[in-house]
Amino acid sequence: MNHVTSKWGVLVLLALQDGTHRYSDLRRRIEGVSERMLAQSLKTLEQDGFVRRVAYKVVPPHVEYSLTPLGEGASERIAALAHFLEDALNEQLLQQADRAAEAARA
Repeated sequence: MNHVTSKWGVLVLLALQDGTHRYSDLRRRIEGVSERMLAQSLKTLEQDGFVRRVAYKVVPPHVEYSLTPLGEGASERIAALAHFLEDALNEQLLQQADRAAEAARA
């Protein structure tokens, strides 16, 4: 559970939601992640059964990452939670603005 709910674990699962990606693609998509943290997150999520890693025997090496069925289920739930929290935050900000406007009028 710690791997899936970590900051980088969440972002990796969300980044892989739309399909297969190479390491460099993921690095660009996940803003602020270091090479070390991305590699570590991918490795632990693969070991836990959430991410599939396919290495092609070509030069230069070509590796692709995608979600397993377990990873797809987890990423769907994480995305739903992220959308809920985003909506709740927007609502909270609107309520705070309304209260501030009321206080200014008083």
